[in-house]
Amino acid sequence: MKNLTRASAVHPVSDGKKKLPPRKKILDPQGPILQKWNKIFVITCVMAVSVDPLFFYIPVINNARKRVDLDGVLQITASVLRTFFDLFYILRIIFQFKTGFIAPSSRVFGRGELIDDPMAIMKRYLTSHFIIDVLSIIPLPQVILLAINRNLKTSDPFVAKDLLKYSVLIQYVPRLLRIYPLFKEVTRTSGILTETAWAGAAFNLFLYMLASHVVGANWYMLSVESEVRCWRELKNASLCHREYMSCGDRNQKNFTLLNLLNQTLLNQTVLNQTCSLVDPDTIKDPKTFNFGIFSDALDSHVVESTTDFPQKFFYCFWWGLRNLSSLGQNLKTSTDVSEIAFAIFIAIFGLVLFSLLIGNMQKYLQSTTVRVEEMRVKRQDAEQWMSHRMLPENLKERIRKYEQYQWQENKGVEEEALIRNLPKDLRRDIKRHLCLALVKKVPMFEKMDEQLLDAMCDRLKPVLYTEKSYIVREEDPVDEMLFIMRGKVSTMTTNGGRTGFFNSMFLMAGDFCGEELLTWALDPNSSSNLPISTRTVETISEVEAFALMADDLKFVASQFRRLHSKQLQHAFRQGLIISIMFYSSQWKTWAATFIQAAWRRYWKKKIERSLCKAEADLQDALANEEGSSLSLGATIYASRFAVNALRNLRENSRHNTMQQRLLSLLPPKPAEPDFTAQKH
Repeated sequence: MKNLTRASAVHPVSDGKKKLPPRKKILDPQGPILQKWNKIFVITCVMAVSVDPLFFYIPVINNARKRVDLDGVLQITASVLRTFFDLFYILRIIFQFKTGFIAPSSRVFGRGELIDDPMAIMKRYLTSHFIIDVLSIIPLPQVILLAINRNLKTSDPFVAKDLLKYSVLIQYVPRLLRIYPLFKEVTRTSGILTETAWAGAAFNLFLYMLASHVVGANWYMLSVESEVRCWRELKNASLCHREYMSCGDRNQKNFTLLNLLNQTLLNQTVLNQTCSLVDPDTIKDPKTFNFGIFSDALDSHVVESTTDFPQKFFYCFWWGLRNLSSLGQNLKTSTDVSEIAFAIFIAIFGLVLFSLLIGNMQKYLQSTTVRVEEMRVKRQDAEQWMSHRMLPENLKERIRKYEQYQWQENKGVEEEALIRNLPKDLRRDIKRHLCLALVKKVPMFEKMDEQLLDAMCDRLKPVLYTEKSYIVREEDPVDEMLFIMRGKVSTMTTNGGRTGFFNSMFLMAGDFCGEELLTWALDPNSSSNLPISTRTVETISEVEAFALMADDLKFVASQFRRLHSKQLQHAFRQGLIISIMFYSSQWKTWAATFIQAAWRRYWKKKIERSLCKAEADLQDALANEEGSSLSLGATIYASRFAVNALRNLRENSRHNTMQQRLLSLLPPKPAEPDFTAQKH
């Protein structure tokens, strides 16, 4: 029993489900983190292949001793830089083991299914790019240089030079091959490598300069080899000492111990005479060594140990850039096969690179001006069309102003088409950002719930109007409600064209017009005919606004009736009626005219009351007078009353005439919408 208790304490009861070990985090190949790192890897790979040619500058010619030495400072610099960039290759390999992939069978629709099984990821990577990645990071040049430095006294610089050259060239192929699939992966997931067109053009120009750097470094190495090849051709000569020609420290030491001073001087004399620089065009003797395209490097002493590295680098870089750009047309080669092959490579490589550079630069630079070119073509088409239709000059000028203003506002981008192609949630958020604050400025909508505001904002369309443009004319159907964002608008009415009636007002940013459409849309019993505008709306300056079309406003109203209870609808509509009456320009015009007519009626009644009072006072004065003759005061009072009565009668007749005229000009009272009835 004790054992059972102990066992139960150590081994808890299982719930019958097998617990899986926690899976390591797998990176999404299309995720933003990996996309950013892939761009970094592309740049570091390009920098790595630009560092490798530096190893070609390590061998130098010791012209005093006629031997090949190695540049010690450049050995350390090139090895450290290459090791640093190799660390990014190693980091890239680690990322590959932790990056999922999209199953090919699931790419029928959408992005596909992400495979996050570590074993499947490892198997896929080991059978694809793993070998190339490993070959890319093997430090062959560093190992060769380390071995040479440890055995400096017994090493042969000729052999070291060849090993260094072949190790860099062999590894250069997989390091170049790894860039292309990585570049394709970056462009496939994010669409672009650089965010701006100028950065893309600069990147392509850098690749062209990198190719010039590689060609210049190879030319330097082959120039050293041409000098060595001339020396080796003299090894079999009886006057030359074979150990001296080997040029290693060990051989130089043995040569010194042998005290072969005369032989040394003889060898140097033979080398100076036979391997001297001669213009290839002036060579007559076939025994004279022809350096061909490498004579420039030897003549400028860039291959010698006494020349500083910056001078070597920039001179060779300029040589590579010049001959790649000229496709090697000025190269004068010897009969050596390797030299001719190198010249052919320069011509073909330069032709391909120059074509790619021109094409890519044109593509990137044109992308910065494509909108301008489209606008120019559009304006040219508009001018041809206006001339063909023989439009008057004022219409042409208005069209030109509209096109110019539209270009200044959106730089040729079709904003509505751009937003329409986005997903619904993004469209809603963008519209809320652009329109919500403006819509809430309308008092009728400030208490509307968020759902209806979203529906309204989603259907708003940006519009532009130039100066002196008519948005709507009086007596025309109202097909949109306009919310002004920027600019100034004038609204005016003549009450249907009646003589003597005119009313105008100005609308600024945050105002709206076309409220007749709102009453029509919210009335469930409204007819299918659009309401008639009671005002003429004209722009005073350039105007930016959002338009809500009649069908869209009708849709929002139907959504409101569907989503809310009758009590809430009734409460909202009562408040809406008050807002319409208070903020509508139509109601404002009617109210101002009505108040004016009421004031005139009040003034007329006031005058009538004053006349009645004066008449009553006169009768009282006459009744209180004794005798048949009138007193002097009564006579004066009676005369004044008669004058005032006649004047008031004339003014009253004119007032009655004006009152009747004003009553005839009084615009009809706008219909109060009945929102209580429901449409069945």
